Amino acid sequence: MIYDYLIIGAGVAGLNAARSISRDKKVLIVCKRSPWECNTFFAQGGVASAINDADIPLYAQDTISAGVGTNNLEAVNTLSQNSIRVIDDLVKDGMNFDRNEEGELLFTKEAAHSCSRILHADGDATGRELHMFLLKACKHEIMTDSIVVDLLYEDSICYGAQFIHNGADKIIYAHNTIIASGGVGSIYRYHTNSTTIAGDIQGICVEKGIPLKDMEMMQFHPTVFVDTPHARKTLLTEALRGEGAEIEDEDGYRFLKDYHKDEELAPRDIVSRAIFDYSQKTGSQVYLSFKNFKKKFFQKRFPNIYKNLMELGFDLPFERVPISPAFHYSMGGINVDINSKVKGCKNLYAVGEAACTGVHGANRLASNSLLEGLVFSSLSVQKSQEINFKIDLNKLTFKPRHFELKKQIDKAIKDDLRNLMWVNVGIVRESQKLIDVLDEVSLYLEEDVGRLLFLRLLTAKSIIQSAIDRKESIGAHYIKES
Repeated sequence: MIYDYLIIGAGVAGLNAARSISRDKKVLIVCKRSPWECNTFFAQGGVASAINDADIPLYAQDTISAGVGTNNLEAVNTLSQNSIRVIDDLVKDGMNFDRNEEGELLFTKEAAHSCSRILHADGDATGRELHMFLLKACKHEIMTDSIVVDLLYEDSICYGAQFIHNGADKIIYAHNTIIASGGVGSIYRYHTNSTTIAGDIQGICVEKGIPLKDMEMMQFHPTVFVDTPHARKTLLTEALRGEGAEIEDEDGYRFLKDYHKDEELAPRDIVSRAIFDYSQKTGSQVYLSFKNFKKKFFQKRFPNIYKNLMELGFDLPFERVPISPAFHYSMGGINVDINSKVKGCKNLYAVGEAACTGVHGANRLASNSLLEGLVFSSLSVQKSQEINFKIDLNKLTFKPRHFELKKQIDKAIKDDLRNLMWVNVGIVRESQKLIDVLDEVSLYLEEDVGRLLFLRLLTAKSIIQSAIDRKESIGAHYIKES
């Protein structure tokens, strides 16, 4: 059987793509574990949207300013101009965003936005609520516990993918393949991502010669509680600072004023570098303080953060929480056009964090990721229906190989890779260290490692090489002069 659509990933971008496809089409959505193991489900922040037609150009300008002017302007305009329509469509279909006492949609402010235009759901659980809404709306088949090990890609045509499903090799053919597999978080030692997000598909793209773009542009979230035993660290959403949380040192000094006029509401790359720099210079632990909050308001506005940190022993809002930056989001990804079709490919699409439309430029504006997934996933389906491409299996020469997912040596190499990336390809980078770590990763690629680690190493090498190639500091890519 040939599916009309194969969608790799069950986060906001993958599920919204599926939502845009009529029930009479044969659609298969695959995910590595359960649908809940994705970044969308864990997203605390909200969905950005222009609040009215007059705000569309202002919203676009905020996105461009955060991206340091390196954004694809057509992509930015597409995002901002489609934002109101996308939100209205969700609300019409039953998505419940938080509202004020008059029943109007409740907008809040986050860093680098010039006005309050962020929608939330259940306070600080927007991603979870949106994910559950999209899952309930899904009318197509979802196959869990499915690990993509190869794409059936020949002569600019994608015929589908090879998986390992419940331990067995499986081939899925499709007229259209949509990659919605997320970013690269697990490549870094400290990150806020689901542990399933490890850049596997980007590695396959490197192997197949499918173009990647802006892979050096990695965003580090400035306010993360990292002192936990889990690989995925505890994110403290940008909205906390939008509502009045403050960053301070051990003595209560708000040092951000020495780095940027907007202090806590400066763009993420600036706040992350400020924390990194101040900690290195002074040796001080940095904290997020909630002293401006009343307890009742905090519990209502941030119920999940309150509960999670209480379980870790914090009495909020009376205690401050030690924080550190951690990897959060990849602005780079698979190089796609304005309709999310992979450049140079006939029937392959990439949406969400896996893709690079250029909409974020060198630094993503807060709460633009969920909206990006919504807007460009629907455009990808629309474009695929216009093209109506059909694969011909008689032209496919692909011969599947059996891959061992993991080997005994993998864990030590994986742990070292995560540390190498965090130290050398993190918030602050140095040219010689990038060259040195590229050599180390290249040597690891010569080892007899499992398929998943091999793909992760290919993706890491792509990130490092892109960082070496971009000589000047801009946005999230900061090169320290020796």
